[in-house]
Amino acid sequence: MTHTAQEYDRAIAYCKDIFVKKMRDYGSAWRILRPQSITDQIFIKAQRIRSIEEKGIQKVDDGIRDEFAGIVNYSIMANIQVSEGLAARPDKDAGQAEALYDAKVLKARELMENKNHDYDEAWRKMRISSMTDLILVKLLRIKQIEDNAGTTEISEGVEANYYDIVNYALFALIKLED
Repeated sequence: MTHTAQEYDRAIAYCKDIFVKKMRDYGSAWRILRPQSITDQIFIKAQRIRSIEEKGIQKVDDGIRDEFAGIVNYSIMANIQVSEGLAARPDKDAGQAEALYDAKVLKARELMENKNHDYDEAWRKMRISSMTDLILVKLLRIKQIEDNAGTTEISEGVEANYYDIVNYALFALIKLED
């Protein structure tokens, strides 16, 4: 597990670096996004990854690695929106946003450690394309929950699905480094 923890930390550091730099460039403009808009943004990124995986070629310079990092960051932003609520205008400075980011990463990491223990690192035997598909399934579930005004009968809510997406995308980033 120590090896996984170190790899996870490196992958999240890569994602956080992008998040922090974008906060300096754009501020917290993302705070005005409705959760459904963030879900759709993540969906676009996951769909692009799948398209590249299936076609074996890409025509836009942004690579799959950057798309997975974007999925991580948007999923964390989505969970911030779930807990903080929608803002009418950018309302977080860089330090506040980073603290919220770190808190959500901590929860994602705890979930990863617990599931990784129970599943005995099964993700290491998975294909990246399967992770992409699972991210897309989670997004379709989130969209359905959003369409149902957040109501579920038996299933986990959107927050749990976003955390799973964070972890699948981080696992994909780790595998891309191998």
